[in-house]
Amino acid sequence: MFNPRFPSLPADAAAGRAESPELGALPEWDLTHLYPGATSPEFAGDFDDAARKARAFSERWKGHLAEAAEKSGDDGLGAATETYEAIGDTLGRLGSFAGLSYYANAADPALRKLYGDTSTRITEIYADLLFFELELNRLSEEAIEQALANDPRFARYRPWVLDLRKEKPHQLDDRLEQLFMEKSTTGSQAFNRLFDQTMDRMRFTVDGEEMPIEKALNLLSDNKEPVRRKAAEALAATFKDNLPTFSLIMNTVAKDTEINSRWHAFEDIADSRHLSNRVEREVVDALTEAVREAYPRLSHRYYAMKAKWLGMDQMNYWDRNAPLPDTAERVIPWEEARETVLSAYGAFSPEMGGIAQRFFDERWIDAPIRPGKRTGAFAHPTVPSAHPYVLVNYLGKPRDVMTLAHELGHGVHQVLAAKQGALMCSTPLTLAETASVFGEMLTFRALLAKTADKATRKAMLAQKVEDMINTVVRQIAFYQFERKVHTARREGELTEDQISEMWMSVQGESLGPAIKLADGYETYWSYVPHFIHSPFYVYAYAFGDCLVNSLYAVYQNAETGFQDKYFDMLTAGGTKHHSELLKPFGLDASDPAFWGKGLSMIEGLIDELEALE
Repeated sequence: MFNPRFPSLPADAAAGRAESPELGALPEWDLTHLYPGATSPEFAGDFDDAARKARAFSERWKGHLAEAAEKSGDDGLGAATETYEAIGDTLGRLGSFAGLSYYANAADPALRKLYGDTSTRITEIYADLLFFELELNRLSEEAIEQALANDPRFARYRPWVLDLRKEKPHQLDDRLEQLFMEKSTTGSQAFNRLFDQTMDRMRFTVDGEEMPIEKALNLLSDNKEPVRRKAAEALAATFKDNLPTFSLIMNTVAKDTEINSRWHAFEDIADSRHLSNRVEREVVDALTEAVREAYPRLSHRYYAMKAKWLGMDQMNYWDRNAPLPDTAERVIPWEEARETVLSAYGAFSPEMGGIAQRFFDERWIDAPIRPGKRTGAFAHPTVPSAHPYVLVNYLGKPRDVMTLAHELGHGVHQVLAAKQGALMCSTPLTLAETASVFGEMLTFRALLAKTADKATRKAMLAQKVEDMINTVVRQIAFYQFERKVHTARREGELTEDQISEMWMSVQGESLGPAIKLADGYETYWSYVPHFIHSPFYVYAYAFGDCLVNSLYAVYQNAETGFQDKYFDMLTAGGTKHHSELLKPFGLDASDPAFWGKGLSMIEGLIDELEALE
C-alpha cells in the first residue's frame, strides 16, 4: 500500500483493488511490506542507519583488506563481506520502495522527488562502500585463494568473488570510480528519468479520445483495420512531435555508454553488457547470426502467411499484431487469467504453483492501468530480506495473460534465488529470462492442450508464433539497431533522421517484404525503454527464448527428475555460469547447433499452422 500522505495518489490505491466491469477487481501492490511510507520513522531510520554503518565500514576496512585476507572470523574477509552485503540489502530496500512508488505513479511530483532524492542519497552512501570491491580486486590471486581456503565465511562467497575478479581488467582507481558513480545521477540516470517523464506525459488522440501510450499501443491489436491505422498514425504523430527530445536522450545515453566503455577498457561497444551477463561475446554473436539467418524461415515466412489470411498482398506495419479474421474477441477477466496461470504452474510443480499463488494472496502485484503508471510490465526482485513485486498493465487480452505468466516466472525465480543472499541472488540477464519464458510456455501449452476447435487452435498458434517472433527476431533486430546507433555515435552526434534510417534498415531486414513500413514507422524506435534504461539488454530475450525452447524439448522427453534440476537451476541465482547450469540438461550454449534447436521449435509451430490450412 502506498503512503496516503502523498496527495496525488489515486483514491482507490489505499483499498488495494481497482474495479473494472469487464476485468473484475484488479490488485494493487502493498508496498508497506517494505516501509509504511516515505515519511515513516522506519524509512528515515534505515537511511540514517545505512549511512552510519557505511562510514563505520569504511573506517574499519579501507586499506586493511590485505591484512584481513590472512585472518578469519570477525577479522577476516568473510566478516567484511557479510557487513557489506547487509548494508547493500538495506540500501536496496530503500531504493526499491522509492522506485516502485515512482513507477506506479510517476505523474506525482512528490513521488518524483522521492525517487530523485533517494537515488542521490544512496549514491552518496555508496561512496563509503565503493572501495571494497576495488580494493578486493587489487589483492593477488594467491591472497584471494588463501582467504577462500582459510576463512569459511569468505568461502561462502566464492562465486561472487570469482565473478568480481572478471571485472579487474576494467577497474579504475578509487577516485575515478567514485567520480563515475556520483556523476551517474546527473548523466545516464537523469536522462533515464527524462525519458520516463516524457513517456508519462505524452497523450495520443485516436478518434477524438486522448489516451496514454499503453492504451494506444493496445489498439494495434484491435480486430478493425481502421482502428489500428488511426492508432498507428496517432502514435507516429506524437512520437514525431517529441523526436528532438528522444534524439537528445538517445545521443546522450550512447555517448555516456561509450565514455564508460572507453575509460574501462572495453573493446566492443557491448562488451560491458556481455561481462555483466557473464556470457562470452562469441556466444552472443553466434545467437545473433543464427537468428538473422533464420529471418526468411521465421518472420518473413510467417508474415507472408498472415498477409494472405488478412486478404492482403502486403500488410501495413499496424497489421503486424492484428488478430486473425473470424477470431472471437473476448475480454479475459482477471480471475480467469489468475487461474489459468496458477493451474499451469501448479501442474508442472505444486511448489512452483504455491510460490506464484503468494503474489496474488499477499498483494505483490499491481495490475490496473492508471495515469502516470509505467508502461509495459516487469518483476522487481527488491532484496532478499523482502520479496519481489510484479507490475503489469492488464487489459484482458490473451497477450496480457501471457505477460502475467512471464512476469510471474521472473517472480518465482527471484523468490528461489533470494536464498543466495544480496550479493549472489542476481541472475545475469541472459538467464534471468529463462524462468519467465518457461512460465509462458507452460501456460501456452496447457491452454493449447485443452483446445480442440480448429479455428481457436489456429489463432492460439498464430499468437504464440507472433510472441516468439517478437521475443527472438524483433529483439535481435533491436540489438542490431543499438549496435548501429552506438557505433555511429562514436563519430559524432546523430540527427533524428540518421537514427530513424538505422531503425528502418534493421526493421526492413527482420520483418521482411510482407510488411510495408509506411511513413511514420521511422519514429517507433523512440518509445522502446530498453534502449535508454539498459543498453544492449534486448538480446537477453532472444537468448532466453531459444534456451527455453531447447529446455522445453528436454522437459517433454524427460521421464523423471526434470523439475528438480529446473528448481536447482533457478535457486542457483548468480552463483553459476550458464555452462554449469545447462550441463545437467545436456545443453551447451557455446555449441552453434544449440541455437538452431531453439529456432527450430518456432519453425515447427509455423509448420503446424501451415498444416492447418
